[in-house]
Amino acid sequence: MLSQLPLFAGGEIVRGFGRGSKELGIPTANFPLEVVKSLPESLPTGAYYGWANVDNGPVYKMVLSVGWNPFYNNKEKSVETHMLHDFNCDLYGQILKICIVGYLRPERSFDSLEALIAAIREDIEQAKAFLDEADKGKLKEAPFFSEKLSSSK
Repeated sequence: MLSQLPLFAGGEIVRGFGRGSKELGIPTANFPLEVVKSLPESLPTGAYYGWANVDNGPVYKMVLSVGWNPFYNNKEKSVETHMLHDFNCDLYGQILKICIVGYLRPERSFDSLEALIAAIREDIEQAKAFLDEADKGKLKEAPFFSEKLSSSK
């Protein structure tokens, strides 16, 4: 499935578990379950990097988690996007669009919250470097980011 990247998806931002900002200090924008279920079954769970925007605004670098978040024993699969931009406001109800560009690592559990946070911080640093590569940077300009979504994809 990774050979099929980039992968584009979009939908309304909904409330997640409330852990991103509060416990991790890493706020995330979450898709509703129908968007999560629309992703290819063959997409491996884990951490990814790419581009994202909110309500057709500026496009920012992002990292995202696709999966079950074993550290928290989630019952539902989720897609949680952390944009490398400080919005200073809630984004609930706005439209998030993502372009998944590459795979960082498989999903796994962690021995502690600190270990999870350290892994996410490393994901962020790797994503920044990968997205500075010319071939990956071109995807920031994809027409998808300025198009109106006809439905949750």
